[in-house]
Amino acid sequence: MNGMSHVNDIAHDHLWQGTWIGDAEADKRLGDLPAVVADELSRSLSARQVIAACDRLSTVLTTPDHPTYAALAGHLVAAGQDRASAEQSLAEIADFLRRDGLEKKVVAELGGTAPQSLARTDFRTPVFESWQPVGLLTHVTASNDPIVGIFSAVEGLLAGNVNLVKVSGGDSLFTHHLLHALGALDPDGRIADRLIVLRFPSSRTDWLQRICAPADAVAAWGGEAATAGVAAQVPAGCRLITFGHKISFAYVTPELWSDRQTLDGLADSVCRLDQQACSSPQVVYLDTADREELSAFAQRLGEALDRRGGAEPSAGPAVHEQAEITTTVLVAKTEEHLGLTRVHESPTGAWRILVDHRSALRASPLYRTVWVKPLPRERIVATLRPMRRFLQTAGLAATRGDVPGLAAQLFTAGALRVTPIGSMLDSYAGEPHDGLYPLQRYSRRVSVRLDERFTHDTCLDDLRPPADTEPVPPMWQRPDPAHPVLGKAEVQVLNTSVPPEKAQLHLASGGSSGTPAVSLYTYADFRTQTRRAGEGLVAAGLDVRTDRVANLLYTGDMYASFLYGHDLLEAIDAVQLPICAGSDYERDARLIVRHRANTLLAMPSYIWQLFRHAGDVLAEYGGVKKIFYGGEHFGAEQRSHIKERFGIELIRSFVYGGTDLGTMGHQCAHAEGSVHHLFSDLFTLEILEVDSDRPVAEGAIGRLVFTPHTRSAPAITRYEQGDLGRWVEGACGCGRTTPRFELLGRTGDVVRAGTYFINYRRIARIVAEHLGYCGELQMVVETAPSRERITVRMEEHGAVDPTTVVATLLAHYPELHEAVTTERLLDLSVEAVGAGAFERSAASGKLRTVVDRRLPA
Repeated sequence: MNGMSHVNDIAHDHLWQGTWIGDAEADKRLGDLPAVVADELSRSLSARQVIAACDRLSTVLTTPDHPTYAALAGHLVAAGQDRASAEQSLAEIADFLRRDGLEKKVVAELGGTAPQSLARTDFRTPVFESWQPVGLLTHVTASNDPIVGIFSAVEGLLAGNVNLVKVSGGDSLFTHHLLHALGALDPDGRIADRLIVLRFPSSRTDWLQRICAPADAVAAWGGEAATAGVAAQVPAGCRLITFGHKISFAYVTPELWSDRQTLDGLADSVCRLDQQACSSPQVVYLDTADREELSAFAQRLGEALDRRGGAEPSAGPAVHEQAEITTTVLVAKTEEHLGLTRVHESPTGAWRILVDHRSALRASPLYRTVWVKPLPRERIVATLRPMRRFLQTAGLAATRGDVPGLAAQLFTAGALRVTPIGSMLDSYAGEPHDGLYPLQRYSRRVSVRLDERFTHDTCLDDLRPPADTEPVPPMWQRPDPAHPVLGKAEVQVLNTSVPPEKAQLHLASGGSSGTPAVSLYTYADFRTQTRRAGEGLVAAGLDVRTDRVANLLYTGDMYASFLYGHDLLEAIDAVQLPICAGSDYERDARLIVRHRANTLLAMPSYIWQLFRHAGDVLAEYGGVKKIFYGGEHFGAEQRSHIKERFGIELIRSFVYGGTDLGTMGHQCAHAEGSVHHLFSDLFTLEILEVDSDRPVAEGAIGRLVFTPHTRSAPAITRYEQGDLGRWVEGACGCGRTTPRFELLGRTGDVVRAGTYFINYRRIARIVAEHLGYCGELQMVVETAPSRERITVRMEEHGAVDPTTVVATLLAHYPELHEAVTTERLLDLSVEAVGAGAFERSAASGKLRTVVDRRLPA
């Protein structure tokens, strides 16, 4: 984005789906508003798409030399703010728009970052629920507040709504311009299409009626008179959401009356924004009935206001606001003669403290004007509850032991927030607003209850075909092709820039392709991955109602496998036996039998060894019916052998994932071999040519490169997983419309030896298809005295004849034949070895398929 559109602010008071228009055009378009809304709602807008655009705008709003920043700051200054206040407003908006905060907000309020997906809520019955937009959400904002309409509109977008924002006729076009900038940062244009911003006075009741009549919900901001005027235009059945004026106060107990930190914190809360925020303290209550204590506290508070007030800029009251302050102070001075009040004023007029010996809550005229009143704790509820509809924040200064009891009383009285006294204006991501979650008020909770045909479906969105007009993947999910493709080393560098508070979970890779590397996750990111992995397991054939799963994945040395398996099973409420893979296969088998496991979750190399060493125990039991594997290729011959020998009914990959990225794909009941469905809500997949970063031709094999949408620590773009694969075209029999890809080995499975590229997978396939071999196989590449050598290791119990194997490989692998026989550039040998001779990853137990001794350790 190269700056902001320049429009004539007089001729173009309105922004309609990205286009600047005047009154006449807006009047015409309002007649078509219901049709516009129906058309827009037919296309989904995900919360993640909104968050991505908001985060981009947040970056712009923290870059002072960006032209959009300069233009927006100029609008605020032109509207009457000084430069410091304008920059503070932009910083506040930027903080709200940051990805971290918005993700926390959506998770806290709607349960996850994909709240509109119809997802399983109970894996024992096919019930699906989601949050859906209300439809057309009309926001009627308060005058002279350039931020409230922006925040409300963003919340409406997060909930998926079409948003019509009405700003006051006297307001600037700041709201228009900022939301226009947000829309410009969404490459799909969906956000711009869901934003309409109109500027007109509320006295124009014909337009007010026209924006409320077709609305599904109306959010009204302002005082009682303003919200009542909006309510009069809201039709029956339309949800009215009011955000009226609130009063906040501080409460101080005797132990902290003289505490300097408490006094300075209270002064800061008074001076920040000149008490214009609903959470600003207008009254300070002391836990006493002593008049002298009130006056002494007022004196100390005045000193704190002198100390701290200069650090906070003050715009000063308008004429009518100054008149209200003057009147209030004059009345208070008059009541001094009755013994009811006492007035403390700054000699410079910077602040006013009005001591009132009556406890009833009273609004302040603001601009650093504070009431100080007595309120013994035993009278809190009786005194404040009559005003409960107007209470918001209570800033509390009390001893540690007093806080719980006083907070309970303040909530009983009607307060909605209790905070430290110096941070009343602060908030946290996901905090309720006025006692409720805005995103829930801007949404509908819907449910679908289906039949047994949907037992293994976990997200109904996966069954929906994309619209013909929608690109797959959508543009906002597409990585920049100019961005370099990253490998493990580059991601390790990214790890160094992850803030400590985000580096929450440290996981080591299995080290099957080299030295183990550490991957960093936030817990939120990891939960997203394991939740989808659990859903992938259900899609692959797990029945949570009946299956008892033995978790036989590996643990130790920070390896992620067992933890990952545990968490994904927990996410779907599956019965789990956390046995953990080890080398005592007889022990593991006895635990499987003793606890009646019928399903195994393990790596192929472990499964093969388990049935080889403890097969008699498992055969006698006969209760294992399902095996779900991950982490390695599981040969067709091996799977067939185990099925036939031990009566296994289902062997299937439960997940395709990696420590660096998480969960990329899953299988389904119709998956064959190594074909997986992409978790397209979590990742964009590119398949690039082996020797360049260009997309492969249709049907060709290439390198799998993933860009995650939910990975935040670190944020990764275009990561080369180290696997080869191809796209699988056509519809899947399971009904899912998510893209499918077929795994065809690791990039490390292909080595250059004797000037030829030799593929481990091809060797394994030849011995399986032509010799019926179903055991483990390892390829060792090393330098021999005269030429390079490949040694193929095979299990000795598999009754292999090395001479026969060599002859078979040379007969069916032309390139290998050329290198070995014709050009004599390569030696080939076969060894029949015991299980202990195979080299494995120390952490994961995975078989190292290719051991290249030519490479440095």
